[in-house]
Amino acid sequence: MAWLAEGLAALEADGLLRTRRVVRGAQGPLLEVDGTRMLAFASNDYLGLAAHPALARAAIEAIWRCGVGAAASHLISGHHEEHELLEAELAAFVRRPRALFFSSGYQANTGIVPALAGPGDAVFSDALNHACLIDGARLSRATVHVYPHADLDRLESLLAASPARRKVVLSDAVFSMDADLAPLADLVALCERFDAWLLLDDAHGFGVLGPGGEGTPAHLGVTSERLLHLGTLGKAAGVAGAFLAGPEDAIAWLVQRARTYVFTTATPPLIAAAVRASLRVMRDEPWRREHLHRLAGRLQAGLAGLPFRTLPSATAIHPVLIGDNAAAVGWMRRLWAQDLWVPAIRPPTVPPGTARLRISLSAAHTAEQVDRLLHALAGWDLHAAEPALGEAAP
Repeated sequence: MAWLAEGLAALEADGLLRTRRVVRGAQGPLLEVDGTRMLAFASNDYLGLAAHPALARAAIEAIWRCGVGAAASHLISGHHEEHELLEAELAAFVRRPRALFFSSGYQANTGIVPALAGPGDAVFSDALNHACLIDGARLSRATVHVYPHADLDRLESLLAASPARRKVVLSDAVFSMDADLAPLADLVALCERFDAWLLLDDAHGFGVLGPGGEGTPAHLGVTSERLLHLGTLGKAAGVAGAFLAGPEDAIAWLVQRARTYVFTTATPPLIAAAVRASLRVMRDEPWRREHLHRLAGRLQAGLAGLPFRTLPSATAIHPVLIGDNAAAVGWMRRLWAQDLWVPAIRPPTVPPGTARLRISLSAAHTAEQVDRLLHALAGWDLHAAEPALGEAAP
């Protein structure tokens, strides 16, 4: 057992030990965290829907109609009418023939990739893809090619050289730590040229980008039968779960062969009912996306006048690059001391030497709250001594 304690001590010494903070009450910009009232820029509740009363009402009403648990897998007796209705509404929302509802985005990708590719096939993965795409590729037992981030020339050469019978390209749509968008039109063109699928993980674009929040493909005006569009429902949608939208036959195949769908108990119907309510709110309250984008512009303009290295973003995610793990934790603590919660992101989530603060905006934030954060950042002296690590980071 000694290696466990040694490993934990090493993580702490390297500024990589993470601490769970206990949140009380509903999600929102103002949170009670370990008994302290904090202004949070830390969640993925991009449209401020996690505590929306319409979603809560839909879940409560579904409990009385449908009970709490689904009681079985979808292919036994757990596929409820609420699941069926949700899948039809998700497909219509993103304008694809059919959709399949999963319990989480991680579960979706680790089931979809092995269902599409196996031994003798090839998977091509962007170097900055989310861990669930990486793990899905590993589980597939296909030959995995990792290409440098957004390097289309390298991807083209790998596709051209591959003798694989089936090819699957994997990419985030919005890269969650850098906030840049995948070169989607070019990825689709390569997949059409080399007879490959493109599995696009739109976790951070769905609900935020595109007309009506349809996601990154609609935002960029890209569509293709080669494109499999995955969206998550615990971020902008404010609930839980994920979906894959695409051609009828592709979805039908996944119902039969995606192990994380076939061999798990179905998500409670009340969750599906809450997501259906979320889709209605996203359609009926476009001001949420509009306000979010105004806040993003305000934050970007304010950060431009400060001595930080920032990355451009048209999304709700705004990285402030620090570099050193200890320094990133130190800056996070300085904000924490001012009742501002902005997480420090460190390896293995990001490459070594690229630790950063990750500011996440929500439509529930106000302009005044964004200004408060900017005012706190403006008071920093980047050349001052870094705060000691001392204890685990918040």
